[in-house]
Amino acid sequence: MKDITSTITKPLAVLGENGKGYTKEANFISWNGNAAKLDIREWHPNHERCGKGITLTEDEGRNLYACLLYTSDAADEED
Repeated sequence: MKDITSTITKPLAVLGENGKGYTKEANFISWNGNAAKLDIREWHPNHERCGKGITLTEDEGRNLYACLLYTSDAADEED
């Protein structure tokens, strides 16, 4: 089986941490030497291992951002 490689090209944010020290992070990651994409997943403290996550293209990332803004604005209107 081919090894999967990942390189964090631009760290964005740590979104949270679980009790075992894993952090859920948003980063731009290059998988197997390909162009970097927005990636959200859990990482081992030294980035030696990672859990399941989601990788988004630039368009998908922009759509998610717009959705989160809309959701946040709608929640503000309810208050």
